[in-house]
Amino acid sequence: MDGAGHLVGPPSVRLSGCGTRMRDLPHGRSGIHHYCTPSRLRGGVPGLCALSGRRIRNMQYRQLGRSGLRISAFTLGTMTFGGKGNFAKTGNTDLAGASRQIDLCIDAGINMFDTADIYSTGVSEEILGAALKGRSADVMVTTKARFNMGPGANDAGLSRYHLVSACEASLKRLGRDHIDLYYLHEWDGQTPLDETLEALDTLTRAGKIRYAGVSNFSAWHIMKALATAERNRLIAPVSQQIYYSLQGREAEYELLPVAVDQGIGVQVWSPLAGGLLSGKYRRGKPQPEGTRQIEKWGEPPVYDIEKLYDVVDVLVSIAESRGISAAQVALAWVAQRPAVTSVLIGARTEAQLVDNLKAIDLSLTVEEISRLDEASAPPILYPFWHQASTASDRLSAADLLLLGPTLAKKKQ
Repeated sequence: MDGAGHLVGPPSVRLSGCGTRMRDLPHGRSGIHHYCTPSRLRGGVPGLCALSGRRIRNMQYRQLGRSGLRISAFTLGTMTFGGKGNFAKTGNTDLAGASRQIDLCIDAGINMFDTADIYSTGVSEEILGAALKGRSADVMVTTKARFNMGPGANDAGLSRYHLVSACEASLKRLGRDHIDLYYLHEWDGQTPLDETLEALDTLTRAGKIRYAGVSNFSAWHIMKALATAERNRLIAPVSQQIYYSLQGREAEYELLPVAVDQGIGVQVWSPLAGGLLSGKYRRGKPQPEGTRQIEKWGEPPVYDIEKLYDVVDVLVSIAESRGISAAQVALAWVAQRPAVTSVLIGARTEAQLVDNLKAIDLSLTVEEISRLDEASAPPILYPFWHQASTASDRLSAADLLLLGPTLAKKKQ
């Protein structure tokens, strides 16, 4: 914990890479990336690789929970790929555009790409699979299952029947023989967890998936899943994918603390709150055209519009003082939060993605973080206010994720 009462982030290793594939260099080996060491700096010039001459980015690779897997601090989200059905509201990136986005991300050091079977009803997976074809084996894919993929009675949910079928279908669309991280996309309260986890265990032991995770679960759902896995000696989830941003910090009540306590990795979706934190939405100004909010996407819900505008005001102030975008500041804030392993970024356009990727190199100061924390602070609900008042002498690291800043203020 630092002096402001914040916990430090997850273990990570920082590798300096220009993103060059060895196949791009004379006599290079196809698909292999290299990382830049001081001896590779061109003519001693900081930030230039001697092999490629490209600028070096400092990507962090963080341990995914208690697993041995290291993933980049940023992940490319591909919900915009395809643009079919309701997902047309988020974007309509085609194969050519997806390939260019993936090139940008690999050059930036990103090694994880996220999709789901429900995104454009499988089209996102198809585009991602085609765009990744022939690329480095270091590139990893996460996808998800749970939602309705057809008219049948068993075309949704977390039953063994649906999960095994959904996994096989995703593998076919992706054109891969395995999925690196397979998420349960949403809770299913009508299927026994024993059945769901047995299906994941079977898929893991069959080599169809390498790791399993959960998404949009409550903390008690996660604890029940972990207990069920331990009791039945099954493969346990190693990660959760959750909504978390300066607009909505509810995850600090239970989801991030359970991640700290149980060693669960955290991937964050919609860190810009569906674009609300991009700096485009300002108090007293009309909403910008061509955005999710104009299209009435509906996620995330906004309960206090004035508080949102207050947060955006601080974001814009910090961004203007640095000469960068508000989106970069919002992304960097999430990436620097305790327990967060990787932040999903996605974009309608390449220009947006290029801007978002600049957050990789951004480190916010303690003062900047404090301003953002104060503007966006969630209310301390029961039983947390009671714990802060009467249990502060015996709080764990997980407890202090939420209560640490409150207790630090009391000591001032």
